[in-house]
This record gives sequence, structure tokens and C-alpha cells, in this order.
Amino acid sequence: MARMRKKADLPTKTCAHCQKPFAWRKKWERVWDEVRYCSDRCRTEAKRSG
Repeated sequence: MARMRKKADLPTKTCAHCQKPFAWRKKWERVWDEVRYCSDRCRTEAKRSG
């Protein structure tokens, strides 16, 4: 079994809407290159504002 990684060792990105850093999540494993927003809220707010 694979060893656990520390959160500080995970890749991070900056949210395109709120400009805050967010870390990699297991559910984004296959689409990490396409992820732009830290949450559903930021994604909908970005689409709403333009």
C-alpha cells in the first residue's frame, strides 16, 4: 500500500476567482490539469460575474 503524503507535499494551484491557493484532491486525480477553481462556489461566481 502507498504511504500517506503530507498536505504540504501535495501540488497546489491558485484559484482563478478568489486568488487563494488550494491543494490537490484525490477526486481531481484524473483532471488536475483542467481544475481552475477551488470550489463549486468560486466556479459559479466566476461564471456569473462574466
